[in-house]
Amino acid sequence: MTRAYILTLSCPDQPGLVAEISGVLAECGCTITSSHQYGDEISGRFFMRIAFAPLKDEVTEENLRATIAPHAEKFGMDWALHDAKKPARVLILVSRFDHCLMDLLYRRKRGDLFMDVPAVVSNHMDAYQLTASYNVPFVHMPVTKDTKAAQEEKLLALIEDEKIDLVVLARYMQVLSDDTCRKLAGKVINIHHSFLPSFKGAKPYHQAYEKGVKIIGATAHYVTADLDEGPIIEQNVARVSHALTPDDLVSVGRDVERVTLAEAVKLHLQHRVLLNGNRTVIFRDQ
Repeated sequence: MTRAYILTLSCPDQPGLVAEISGVLAECGCTITSSHQYGDEISGRFFMRIAFAPLKDEVTEENLRATIAPHAEKFGMDWALHDAKKPARVLILVSRFDHCLMDLLYRRKRGDLFMDVPAVVSNHMDAYQLTASYNVPFVHMPVTKDTKAAQEEKLLALIEDEKIDLVVLARYMQVLSDDTCRKLAGKVINIHHSFLPSFKGAKPYHQAYEKGVKIIGATAHYVTADLDEGPIIEQNVARVSHALTPDDLVSVGRDVERVTLAEAVKLHLQHRVLLNGNRTVIFRDQ
């Protein structure tokens, strides 16, 4: 199997960065297959994503890291090297609404999302049969006020035991504690059932109906201790009319949610999302 890697990095913007990284990869005997870069004038930081492939069998991930490390230190880089041929291990959390879970499992099955799903975790049993139909283990973790802290400890243990790379909240309606958010920073994606920052809280589509909105939307973002205010990865909207009932809006909204979440997960799995403070830099091919 042909090996392939993705290098992502950010650092203070300065001359010579692209030449330095390209030279390092050439020195290692690699060919660059795609490259994206962006210099943010406001933050003064430089961002880069490079996909490349080794041309020699003796080039290993270990010696790639060893070769890149001193150059990264020289420029003060935050960097990561990813094996593009290795699927991410993704844990999906869900409550009662299963449309996003169904969509993610289907996209994984047909190869649109390059990931393994070691388990689906839920605080309810509603999604058990759906999960079983995709031969994915289902873990029931009921949550009450008294058991919430203990269940989060079990969740963190599961994440560690299964070597989880990404947690996806596919309409999981429990709020993660601040401590858990900090421990999993940059590794949890949530789908918010509105076009942030409007219509927060319960029954957003009913709020939208009362306001007579003409578009509804969904926002996928990284989870932080600030509820629904993490860095945004993807947003989508759908146009609606006065003739739609609240139930109609819910139906339209569910479609927007599942598409938005799937795209955000795909971008993350392909290492196209780089954090720039509370904002994101998204490198797309198109």
